[in-house]
Amino acid sequence: MKKDQLLTRLLTRRRALIAGAGAVGAAATAGVITTVSGDGPVTSAPAAGPRARPVKPSAYRLQPETGYGPPRAAPRRTLVRREAPLKVSGRGRTMVLTFDDGPDPRFTPDILDTLAEYDVRAMFFVCGEMVAGGRKLLARMADEGHVVGNHTWSHPLLTRLTRRRIRSEMERTSDVIEDAYGERPEWFRAPYGAWNRAAFQIGAELGMEPLGWTVDTLDWTTPGVRSIANRVEHGAAPGVVVLSHDAGGDRSQSVRALRRYLPELLDSGYHVTVPRRHYA
Repeated sequence: MKKDQLLTRLLTRRRALIAGAGAVGAAATAGVITTVSGDGPVTSAPAAGPRARPVKPSAYRLQPETGYGPPRAAPRRTLVRREAPLKVSGRGRTMVLTFDDGPDPRFTPDILDTLAEYDVRAMFFVCGEMVAGGRKLLARMADEGHVVGNHTWSHPLLTRLTRRRIRSEMERTSDVIEDAYGERPEWFRAPYGAWNRAAFQIGAELGMEPLGWTVDTLDWTTPGVRSIANRVEHGAAPGVVVLSHDAGGDRSQSVRALRRYLPELLDSGYHVTVPRRHYA
């Protein structure tokens, strides 16, 4: 065989080997190509050639990067206090107005009207049995930015009740507040300011912080509009919590007194607002 013919045959054989290897590679590659259809990922069948290792369709789905997600918030924890705070912390001349025992359709709307006139937020510690007939008033409180707290269901003296009764009084009230106000209460106040260890513990278990008061207007004694207003104005100071009532009797004096002392407080530079919870 001539030298030129031998070289040509060798080149032809080399091309055939290269072409065969390319075909095998293409067939193997065909086994890992996926397409997305309406039914989910579909894997094409491998072409003829060496058996390729089957790959699960799920291997081609995008996996979420968990490290980039927002961190999970730790559950809020309410500390069990041994006494109820009588003042609130805040910057400058900050005060808090609170109204107990309501809501009462005879007096609460007038108080809400006055607060709205001066664009002021307040706290209402409501009784569950009163909420039953005043759901619309709680909805209005929510709309206007007021804070609703738990004042038990029937205004009993907690220190004379069993733990079961205390829990029932507070839990039922939280349930009805959530239904009417839209959120469970974060604050509670014991009737008559009569606290005990069980009340603090159960309140914390229900996610509530206790709050007392600094200035008692004694409006429930109906001492007169001037007397109520004077107590508030003379007791005004940064962090003060004022106790008044919008139910539990004739509260017309409380309504008129608010109209007198609220503009005086604002003109004196006080910022009347609601407190914020500080969770552990």
